[in-house]
Amino acid sequence: MIMTDTMIDPATRSADLAAIKDVIATVEHAQNNELPEPFLALFRPDAIWTTGGGRRLFGLDAIAEFTRKVLPGGMRGMSQSFELEHVLYLPPDVVAVKLRQVYRTADGNDVGSPLWVMTKEDGAWRLAACQNTGVVDDEDVSPARPVFGGS
Repeated sequence: MIMTDTMIDPATRSADLAAIKDVIATVEHAQNNELPEPFLALFRPDAIWTTGGGRRLFGLDAIAEFTRKVLPGGMRGMSQSFELEHVLYLPPDVVAVKLRQVYRTADGNDVGSPLWVMTKEDGAWRLAACQNTGVVDDEDVSPARPVFGGS
């Protein structure tokens, strides 16, 4: 994992990284266990999200409506894990977080590449702008592409 920053002191960087990893772990747990509320609690009220299927969601209300509709039952027969690949500080209270997301299904694996822009507010990192995209050149992608479909 690479962290890019120019003006962040090591103690702050370490604390930020731990907090960002906690957000990632919460998303992974909430999605694998089909728990909308812990997932939704991570977003800013004005957040935007583009799903892996290309659905554009503007604001927490839209994200919540979508999540409460698709997450229960949405992980049936699969699990996923996230690997933190890169953190890029923009201003000190904004980061771009690049992840590798592996979906495991009975039909094989698929891989996504989420990008999360997160903001630090009152000491907590929140999801502000997020998008997921299927990866075509990853060794874990099965020919069936069970999540993102064929290319």
